[in-house]
Amino acid sequence: MVALLISLIYLAFIGLGLPDSLLGSAWPVMYVELETSFSYAGIITMIFAGGTIISSLLSDRVTRRLGAGLTTAIGVLALAMSMFGFSNSSAFWMLCLWAIPHGLAAGTIDAALNNYVALHFSSRYMSWLHSFWGVGAVISPYIMGYSLTNSLGWETGYFTVSMIQVGIAAMLFISLPLWRKHKGGIPPVEERGKAMSLPQILRIRGVKLILPAFFAYCAAEASTMLWAVSYLVMQRGIPEETAAGYGALFFWGMMGGRFFGGFIADKVGDRNMIRSSVAIMITGIIMIMLPVGVNELSLIGLVVLGLGCATVYPSIIHSTPSNFGAENSRAIIGVQMAGAYTGSTFMPPLLGLIAEFTGIGLYPYFILGFALLLLLMTELLNRTVDKNKELTEKQEG
Repeated sequence: MVALLISLIYLAFIGLGLPDSLLGSAWPVMYVELETSFSYAGIITMIFAGGTIISSLLSDRVTRRLGAGLTTAIGVLALAMSMFGFSNSSAFWMLCLWAIPHGLAAGTIDAALNNYVALHFSSRYMSWLHSFWGVGAVISPYIMGYSLTNSLGWETGYFTVSMIQVGIAAMLFISLPLWRKHKGGIPPVEERGKAMSLPQILRIRGVKLILPAFFAYCAAEASTMLWAVSYLVMQRGIPEETAAGYGALFFWGMMGGRFFGGFIADKVGDRNMIRSSVAIMITGIIMIMLPVGVNELSLIGLVVLGLGCATVYPSIIHSTPSNFGAENSRAIIGVQMAGAYTGSTFMPPLLGLIAEFTGIGLYPYFILGFALLLLLMTELLNRTVDKNKELTEKQEG
């Protein structure tokens, strides 16, 4: 029963990851066909992330009412509808319209499942959870690359992904009775109670430090996802159809890092996983930015950057109950994700706007700045949490 439940959770995260790399893979072709500006991809990602901010802040209330299972099933179905809408869009404004349910659904799924796994499973399962997000993110660039290479159009790529998500949503709806059972030591999925307000959450010591950390991480990750293919095409001179496939290298690195990271996560601990991951991120960024004429170094750098990003998100999420208390984790995880998606909302379009005037060559330097901010904020959080624990021990003593 437990194995089946965690398998369904992983399947849902594949569905969550499928749309995340599609836009970046297809945009070099889409913006030309739709006769719109290159930088307008940032507007779509702003709508994506704006929806996730809203739904993340409301996730505590939604999940308390519907439960994690139904929340997830509805969310994946909404993602499928969004991708189907994209496949039938013939103008930029239509993409913007269908981006709204995408963002709202993604934030709800993300918060509900991350909190559930953080509370009921060990670090390795959290790392593996996010590796399955990587499975979805890796598959979709190849779907889009195949569609473009075989002259099927970017619309076919989006339609194919929407049909995969419909299948996943159907399995989740069928399995809803399983979520209501809690054999094998799994506690009830939700416990009724009053949701915490945003001011109450922000008054918890350390929360104001984790928010910019999540902001920085998702700013770096989202900017990489959106502009990697454009960087390869415009800065490195790689053909568009080929670059769409190479864009998956970042996701291969993330997926592999999260899968293998699951085997060591419990032994290494969340803090050390974050520290080592940021160091690997910086190494990958340096490889991408080196001014050499060999494209292979940048391609390897994308894999290394993906490896570095791999365990940051799951490690921060999994440490939430330990850092702030299990009773506060659901509400705090929702706010953390709102902070994360604020970075996803504003930073990729900012990079696109800057690239309009300076060129896409600024791309790796932009990401490096956020990697350094992430390292600073997480280390400050560690000190704050340690001081909180010392004060608690003295008061109890």
